[in-house]
Amino acid sequence: MEILFYIAATVTVLATLRVITHVHPVHALLYLVVALIALALIFYLLGAQFAAALEIIIYGGAIMVLFIFVVMLLGPLAAEQERTWLTPGAWLGPSILALVLLGEVGYLIAVGDHTAITIAEPRQKGISIALYGPYIIAVELASMLLLPGLIGAYHLGRRMSREDR
Repeated sequence: MEILFYIAATVTVLATLRVITHVHPVHALLYLVVALIALALIFYLLGAQFAAALEIIIYGGAIMVLFIFVVMLLGPLAAEQERTWLTPGAWLGPSILALVLLGEVGYLIAVGDHTAITIAEPRQKGISIALYGPYIIAVELASMLLLPGLIGAYHLGRRMSREDR
């Protein structure tokens, strides 16, 4: 199991490095999705199945879709540049890293010891009570901060795109 952790950690680091060094924002977001999935696998390997599921559903799904929408809205690109996104070279890096993770998950399912999953009690109830009990105001305030940030980024991008014309 240790080797699976090191493979997932390596994929996470490599994908994160590509996020901060890649020129095209959409390609960087693809690498970020791979990094988030690898991080979810690390959570799973450490016994935090609920955190892994939340990582994939919330960050890998909802927030990444939101980021992609914002990137697409902020900079409408020419059709010629959009064609370059569909080339195999643009998808090669994220695909290789995702295949490494897929092989790792397949190995984990085929050979892994599943007794820890059946013995452990679900911790979702404790997490939800902690989040929506004494910290309900903090959770609601954090959710209210996301929307103005998104609207501000949209307006800044619109202003910049008008200046470029």
